[in-house]
Amino acid sequence: MTVLIVVSDVRDWPFETPGAEVIDAQAYLTSPDFSSENRSCRIINLCRSYRYQSTGYYVSLLAEARGHKPLPGVITLQDLRNRTSVRVLSDELDELIQQNLGPLQSSEFTLSVYFGRNLARRYDKLALQLFNLFAAPMLRFEFIRDSQGHWQIHRVQSPSPHTLPDSHKPFVAESAALYLARRASAPRTRKRTRFDLAILHDPAEHHNAPSNETALKRFIRAAREQDVYAELITKDDYSRLLEFDALFIRETTFVNHHTYRFARRAAKEGMVVIDDPVSILRCTNKVYLAEMLARHHIDMPRSIVVHRENIDSIAEQLSFPFVLKQPDSAFSQGVVRIHSEQELHQKISTFLGDSELLIAQEYLPTTFDWRIGIIDRKPLFACRYFMAPGHWQIVRQELSGRGRYGKTETLPVELAPRKAVKLALRAANLIGDGLYGVDVKESNGRFVIIEVNDNPNIDADSEDSILKEDLYSRIMEVFVRRMEQKRARLDD
Repeated sequence: MTVLIVVSDVRDWPFETPGAEVIDAQAYLTSPDFSSENRSCRIINLCRSYRYQSTGYYVSLLAEARGHKPLPGVITLQDLRNRTSVRVLSDELDELIQQNLGPLQSSEFTLSVYFGRNLARRYDKLALQLFNLFAAPMLRFEFIRDSQGHWQIHRVQSPSPHTLPDSHKPFVAESAALYLARRASAPRTRKRTRFDLAILHDPAEHHNAPSNETALKRFIRAAREQDVYAELITKDDYSRLLEFDALFIRETTFVNHHTYRFARRAAKEGMVVIDDPVSILRCTNKVYLAEMLARHHIDMPRSIVVHRENIDSIAEQLSFPFVLKQPDSAFSQGVVRIHSEQELHQKISTFLGDSELLIAQEYLPTTFDWRIGIIDRKPLFACRYFMAPGHWQIVRQELSGRGRYGKTETLPVELAPRKAVKLALRAANLIGDGLYGVDVKESNGRFVIIEVNDNPNIDADSEDSILKEDLYSRIMEVFVRRMEQKRARLDD
């Protein structure tokens, strides 16, 4: 991939940067040498101003129009101007800021971030996370400490190279070279492909990862067979997101989490993304799901939205035992079976500390749940998820080895109960057209929806037992079709 460092004046970047060509912004905007025909191009925009409709603004804007990959993108330029974007931080980043700046004695602090790095190594992790929040090559963060001793971002600026202190310049040149070298060393031993796909995963997520290592390799192989380059990325690659045409999330998703931020940014930038942020918002909150299913008259176990005012009436409406769920519970965590009033009040006091609303639900004992996989509003696979041995749930979280999971039995969708598949499709279609795993219970001939999951498990030798490699191909076909549709719209 060609790398162009675009500056207002070539004298602004007097450094030798391996693998990159330095050009002035006017040449990039006007020369036919940089037209949309050169799609495999990375733009490092270091213009003196990113102001709306300035030369720097148009460099990023036209780079996106030409199918190039600009850093920063136009959305980032708008975020840098938006004070709301500065104030909205994840809990993880806010905690990191307090840890790093807490020992300081002053009430103000400025942190310079160059390609995700700071001159002081003790701030490396913070610098990278801030770079991931505002993906721009050079950033200057001004922090202030409030009266309660809490550090906050007061202002974010993007300095021009020609304004840098002389003492910073060698470090900036080194950081740029390292940034580009990391991308050049990515495992892209390939011919030029039609599209690039990022697969977000967490190498440390062992027990509850949506796809095991073999399944991830099969996704990559299925993409390659359709002329798509797929690369595994992690949360530290947020700044690289715009290098790709699509994002496939294969890490457990939560709203107040980097997975949601990845999805939201990809969607804002017009990328194809599964799971999309709307699906994550809807599926990860069981209160929303219960209200939605009730509104559309879709069968589910008797359910009550629990709050502080109706605790005493729950037992009257649901006989013991019943199930109490935190809204964002996943993999059987945050889901408990309640057998008595005493147990209810013990769990309620804990759960309501995290969320103002909970779900209490009728307990339907079964030996297995149906999992119907759906993508693009069509059924993809059908499984029986059996309860863990000696347990009432599919996952026994307190165990780490044998006996943690119940067995999985996959069968052709055509052999799954038609009522279960039809009900699952109805529920999933209310969420969107992404990739979902719908849990359906069958009890005494009655089928009910337990929940709709975004980012469902697809593991090698489990969910793919019937379709084999075709399962991965079908998912990649959805990505390719959507990327082709997007490109066609841009080319019209």
